[in-house]
Amino acid sequence: WPAAGVVQARISRKKMLLRNACADDFGSIVELNQREVQQTSPMDLARLRELAQISSHHKVAVVGGRIAAFLLAMREDAPYLNDNYAWFAARFPQFIYVDRIVVSSEFAGLKIGSQLYEDLFDYARSQGIKAITCEYNVRPPNPASQRFHDKFGFKELGQQWVAHGTKLVSLQVAEVSAAADCGPELTGSG
Repeated sequence: WPAAGVVQARISRKKMLLRNACADDFGSIVELNQREVQQTSPMDLARLRELAQISSHHKVAVVGGRIAAFLLAMREDAPYLNDNYAWFAARFPQFIYVDRIVVSSEFAGLKIGSQLYEDLFDYARSQGIKAITCEYNVRPPNPASQRFHDKFGFKELGQQWVAHGTKLVSLQVAEVSAAADCGPELTGSG
């Protein structure tokens, strides 16, 4: 793989495309998920097909014809059997749950994840959804995910152990502003 600076230079010359995921993408999505599985959870092709069927927002970021990242999210009425999703469903009458956002380490630091989340917030606004929910690992720690979600205004509502007691997650929510031109604050003051 080329060095990060080389990839960044190439991306500046190539356009990144955000689009809905399709079945032709599934092999690449599963492969990407497997490469980054330490920060997410395992997912084979059969599981991805199941999740795609119940998702309301499933996007891929494509750079140079390759899938660089993906986001998979479900609405509050999805028939999803998942401890974290159930935790939010018991507390919110309306929400969208980010099951996973995965960016290839090859493309890290290039704001692709931020573009996927900006698109998700736009989608939530267009649907009148007031809350976006997710979780990230506290044990084992995932400080990059914590910093990323902090930038989008996510706040912790609780924690729970999952994966047979092997992971402690922080259960997070971000309020979605009603104004179409008011997205999440991505820069500090000053």
